Amino acid sequence: MTSYEAAGGRLRSPTRLAFPVLAIVQATLIFTIALIMIPLPKIAGEFALSDSRVLLLQVAYGLPFSGLLLFGGRLTDRYAARTMFVVGLVLFGLASLVAALASRYEELLAMRFLQGVAGALIAPAALGMVRSLYPDMAAFGRAMAVWGGVSVLGAVLGFISSGMITSVVDWRWMFAVPIAVSLVGLAAAATMLPPARPRVDAKRPGLDPLGALLATAGIVLASFGLIASHEAGWRSPEVYGPLAAGVALLLLFLFTERRIRDPLLPPAFLLDRMRLLGLVGMMLAAAGSLLIEFILLVYLQDVRGWTPFQTAVSFLPFAVALIGVNFLAATVVARFGARVTTAAGFLIGAAGLAWLALLERNADYLAVLLPGQVLLAGGMSLIFSGAAVLSMDNVPPQQMGLAGGVMNTAMELGPTIGFAALMAVAATRAGTVEGYAWALGTAAAAYLASAVLALVVARRGSSA
Repeated sequence: MTSYEAAGGRLRSPTRLAFPVLAIVQATLIFTIALIMIPLPKIAGEFALSDSRVLLLQVAYGLPFSGLLLFGGRLTDRYAARTMFVVGLVLFGLASLVAALASRYEELLAMRFLQGVAGALIAPAALGMVRSLYPDMAAFGRAMAVWGGVSVLGAVLGFISSGMITSVVDWRWMFAVPIAVSLVGLAAAATMLPPARPRVDAKRPGLDPLGALLATAGIVLASFGLIASHEAGWRSPEVYGPLAAGVALLLLFLFTERRIRDPLLPPAFLLDRMRLLGLVGMMLAAAGSLLIEFILLVYLQDVRGWTPFQTAVSFLPFAVALIGVNFLAATVVARFGARVTTAAGFLIGAAGLAWLALLERNADYLAVLLPGQVLLAGGMSLIFSGAAVLSMDNVPPQQMGLAGGVMNTAMELGPTIGFAALMAVAATRAGTVEGYAWALGTAAAAYLASAVLALVVARRGSSA
């Protein structure tokens, strides 16, 4: 038994601190997506940006991050988790430092893009090291139940902190967080994380460069088209052009993956019923997170006239509920099973979204927004915890990079696809607030249907 292995997943000093460090790094990757969300108008004013340049800056991190996760997972499985973790953190920290010091828009844009590339290397590698820390499957399952809530917490904290911190200091200080976390992660890699153990050449998976190119280009183009639909409308060439090209490339990717010897994404990997349920849960929970952040951001600031600081403070109960339920998540999953936990999360989340669907121009914060936020946060935390366990169900150690890449891709694509669909629903109503209420109600119906689906699946198999 190595120094980082222990019965029941309890780690010996100093490696008992390794899991919290990895969790903080994972949360920071998602935190960095939301890092410039609220101060974006200030950045646009400082650099005198057009709407198209603002859009590019908004997606510069998320597109390479989501597009390269599958390839990042393959690199983890081929070259060892800690190696890719260190490489990714070095790039992430340097890109964050240069972004903080950027004097031109082009520099900031390039560094946000490089941050996304680095994040795609780090995320699958971090999950691979979690598997090494907990070789016992039961202990690994408990770790994943906690891990599931880490990402959404990072997104919410990024949203809250950007609103509060940039109200008193320059937006550039937000980049201090990824810089500091990169340094902590590198220190942990040198002292407490599992050593790099590259696989023998005969068992190394191939790189599949064609698959990586098709998947990355397809995800980036399709995602850009969906994001552009928020402002340009579905009939705009800048929407349907990239979207059609992206979908075509993804279909070609799936076609070629069935015909090569060592595919980047083995088709059978997504055919596991429990794993598919977990990935769908990840997508829908992440979509709910972005939906509530965007709608309340616009509603509170543009409709109600709240300041960015007040808006950020209004999300504190949401964050507290996420943290509180996440502390209980491992116990809930162990007691009731991952699928039942996921189904319960969807039911609670549906109740929260339905409550928020009562939104109107002068909705009372204490009567409508607060209880809806708390219910949704509790439900999302359970969904993420149960879905994370399901997503890793029966994954062999040599495919942990693949599993990490797929799970993180689901978390990234969920908000892009789900949010675009729900904003299309909102656009069918004449009033902005009425449209948001309809989008929240539609999301509640989707969560309720997902709860029923999860319960049906749970009855047909043993508890994960």
